[in-house]
Amino acid sequence: MNQQALSAFIWSVADLLRGDYKQADYGKVILPFTVLRRIDCVLEPTKQAVLAEHAAKTAAGVNPEPFILRKAGQTFYNTSRLDMRLLMGDQDNIAANLSAYIQGFSPDVRDIFESFEFAAQIDRLAKAKLLYQVTEKFARIDLHPDKVTNHQMGLVFEELIRKFSELSNETAGEHFTPREVIRLMVNLLFVEDDAILSKPGVVRTIYDPTAGTGGMLSIAEEYLAEHNEHARLVMNGQELNPESYAICKADMLIKGQDVSNIVFGNTLSDDGHAGEKFDYMLSNPPFGVEWKKVEKDIRAEHEQKGFNGRFGPGLPRVSDGSLLFLLHLIAKMRPAVDGGSRFAIVLNGSPLFTGGAGSGESEIRRYVLENDLLEAIIAMPTDMFYNTGIATYVWVLSNRKPAHRKGKTQLIDGSSFWQKMRKSLGSKRKEMGEADIATVTRLFGGFIEARIATVVDASGKEVERRVVVEGEEPPVAPEGGKVKLAPLSRIFPNEAFGYRTITVERPLRDEKGKVVLGVRGKAKGQPQADSALRDTENVPLGEEVEEYFGREVLPHAPDAWIDYEKTKVGYEIPFNRHFYVFEPPRPLEEIDADLKQVTGRILTMIGELSA
Repeated sequence: MNQQALSAFIWSVADLLRGDYKQADYGKVILPFTVLRRIDCVLEPTKQAVLAEHAAKTAAGVNPEPFILRKAGQTFYNTSRLDMRLLMGDQDNIAANLSAYIQGFSPDVRDIFESFEFAAQIDRLAKAKLLYQVTEKFARIDLHPDKVTNHQMGLVFEELIRKFSELSNETAGEHFTPREVIRLMVNLLFVEDDAILSKPGVVRTIYDPTAGTGGMLSIAEEYLAEHNEHARLVMNGQELNPESYAICKADMLIKGQDVSNIVFGNTLSDDGHAGEKFDYMLSNPPFGVEWKKVEKDIRAEHEQKGFNGRFGPGLPRVSDGSLLFLLHLIAKMRPAVDGGSRFAIVLNGSPLFTGGAGSGESEIRRYVLENDLLEAIIAMPTDMFYNTGIATYVWVLSNRKPAHRKGKTQLIDGSSFWQKMRKSLGSKRKEMGEADIATVTRLFGGFIEARIATVVDASGKEVERRVVVEGEEPPVAPEGGKVKLAPLSRIFPNEAFGYRTITVERPLRDEKGKVVLGVRGKAKGQPQADSALRDTENVPLGEEVEEYFGREVLPHAPDAWIDYEKTKVGYEIPFNRHFYVFEPPRPLEEIDADLKQVTGRILTMIGELSA
């Protein structure tokens, strides 16, 4: 059964719920039942062997758990004699039997159904006399991994969550990230480490502090399995939404991961992996979400622990907490002497430039760039995410940069690498194809500068787009056409994003225009500053302040001076400015000729109408 057919079948359960449940509550039934059936199918082949082993070891007075785990061949088990098919044999006691079946699972699985609040749904369905029909419908489908792969199952869960979120006016994108975005991030994460990851028996850790349903972790595992089936990726994550957490935990359980590594709770206020470090990390934190609810805990950590905590460099404004997740991931980096780390995080445009010199945001950027942690920023196409159409950027950070990357940052404009989707999904109207992902990965992996050449014919129609790597010749323009060149990948020294904000003072003058001098202390005999004329200038870090001041300020204000005590260092990454291409307007003669032609046509038409 393919993914679409399976989703449609599961969705048909909604027909049974209509009337007794609000549309927004369908997910409370369908999601846990889908998970239950998946787990039920996984355990079915070893069910009888597990029951026999459990009975034998219990009778012998031995702890049966390690023995039945071995028989189950999984990291979980069920000791109830029931399964979903047997539940169909006793319609009158379906509620009690289903509850008993759930209680027969190992603790990790029971925790999943507690997160779903499944017991309350069993009672509600039983009262509505729907429990048997819903259970019977799910008992009919086969969700064993041989029939429905883990990848397909992940897509099914994501589609169901999206549908339920739309019905309840929630933002589906808070729960998961589009798969092609994750594939790009995973490629960027692993591309420089292919040689290491191809070694037999290699074990690496990966972490997602905003795990959602576990899509990022799953795709990272799939990538590694494709490149080295003997490699092992130990997955870790934390998730705030209880339903997403339950699905993520179930997915990890079936994959044989240690589910104690998947933690429930708020990553920022209650770090579920305190003190731990990881090889790789991925995250798509919520965009523009305020952190007022956890402000007290975060400020306390910032003030009391400083750089020994997670938020030492600074705190962003309360209205957008995405940079807090960036700091959280930096704190989780393995020290460079122990092999270091690399991570990719999706952020909106705000963290690139919000906040002037000395602000929390600028200080965070300063910490990242001055410690040479930023490898690259990739601009994504708009309309890529389910809950927003805004511009987004993938930041790639590492504390183990190869020698040729040290002291430099790469910017890649991937905003034109997309294709239109046949059908929009929420705000998502575009997707990146495999070729697009490969191109961006190649530019990043090769650490190369490049331009995008757009070839247009004489009529102005685009006929070709080609990536032109530094040193290559651009394509030749067709007759009457032209070739437009725009930057695609650029490499900058880190200090290119830094600046000094200097305070420019002008003298205070009395009614007669005479400069007012200070009469006490250090200011005695010195011109007093007029606060009404005070101004600031941003001087690039690579330029001498006095030289800039002499060139840009003194010719216009010869009496000005710099108050050096107020100078601050700031950092911003004006991404769009570095990729802007000025297109000169058409010559006036051309515009005049066009206007005369149009005017002539209009006069001719008027003449024909009046004839």
